[in-house]
Amino acid sequence: MVDRRAFMKSGALALFAAGIGGVPTFIARAADSRKILSPYKKNKVLVCIFQRGAMDGLMAVSPYTDPNLKALRPTLYMSPAESEGKMIDLDGRFGLHPALQSFAPFFTEGRMAIVHGVGSPNNTRSHFDAQDYMESGTPFSKSTQSGWLNRAVGLLGHDATPFRAVSITSALPRSMYGDNESLAINNLQEFAIQMRGNPLASNLASKSFEQLYDQTSSEVLNKTGKESFDAMKMLNVNNLKNYQPAAGVVYPNSAIGNSLKQIATLIKMDIGMEVAFAESGGWDTHFNQGAANGALARNLKDFSDSIAAFWKDLEAYQDDVTVMTMTEFGRTAHQNGTGGTDHGRASCLFVLGNDVQGGRVYNNMKTLAPADLEDGRDLPVSTDFRSVFSAVANGHLKINDNKKLFPTWDGQGLGLMKG
Repeated sequence: MVDRRAFMKSGALALFAAGIGGVPTFIARAADSRKILSPYKKNKVLVCIFQRGAMDGLMAVSPYTDPNLKALRPTLYMSPAESEGKMIDLDGRFGLHPALQSFAPFFTEGRMAIVHGVGSPNNTRSHFDAQDYMESGTPFSKSTQSGWLNRAVGLLGHDATPFRAVSITSALPRSMYGDNESLAINNLQEFAIQMRGNPLASNLASKSFEQLYDQTSSEVLNKTGKESFDAMKMLNVNNLKNYQPAAGVVYPNSAIGNSLKQIATLIKMDIGMEVAFAESGGWDTHFNQGAANGALARNLKDFSDSIAAFWKDLEAYQDDVTVMTMTEFGRTAHQNGTGGTDHGRASCLFVLGNDVQGGRVYNNMKTLAPADLEDGRDLPVSTDFRSVFSAVANGHLKINDNKKLFPTWDGQGLGLMKG
């Protein structure tokens, strides 16, 4: 017998695009013949976006007035000057990469805060380990079985729908592992079942959800399948198929753009989502990184344009939604010999919401002089990522138990949220 709790921890029930062209007929029949649960009241929603691969924070938001930066990055350096890349001046010290221009109005309006010099106290430069530590919220423990977002869900303290925590990914992310049920949905319009981490998966993978639900002799799998079947019944199939963003909103046709469009769909359906997760890849810029143009600039533009479209699409819901980005670590302060940057330490992140004390670059950074760099090469971590994550969770979701949210941490949350 598969232990249900272990099953949920190992990946839960992932609903993903099976490439079958549309919604399976049994789901459409269920939606038509069974009562769809009435809409739930609006919830506060925290949307987390993981930039996997380690974003170069020194280029996304540059301390352009530091005289050491140009020496460290002779071909990557930019400033607000026309001849030096025309970054967007934020406060006379930091400049926003021109590809992030979609973020500029949010910052000016005080809706967006930027936290710089943020990262993990663990100095690993392994993508896998750094992501695992950040998502578990325990930077020096490999044995933590739950993720910080799953613990956050457990601390909300009220009844919830099956859509309380949703990741728009093909598999459940590490941050959502744990005792509190979460869903991984890759495509809202096409459903099948994926049993990650389940020894019966190889025998069941080829069966439809309906076959699995009807035929399984395992009480554990039957119960889990029933919960997800009930979750799917809450989705109005026609609304999903015919969803149109708000007037004038065009999402980039990219992985992160499509993920955020689906999150917006779920938020607007008022079916009880409180935590959402998406991810963006391609941030590992070891060579030919480019300055105002190039691989990094293209990724930054897609990233910021997707978030801007999402925010505009949610105009009537903006008071209830906060968006927070994260990345496992930053890049070296010094560019390498191939026009790129290698694995470093601190980076920056963005927090967007009407309850954010924005219009400010929060930082405790020193200079980029060799004596102030970690190991003579990296921007040091001067802000623990948990001080940002806890501040946002506490301020937006009203979770006020940092000992349970981040059990090995005794620091203080950063004061970037209103109230």
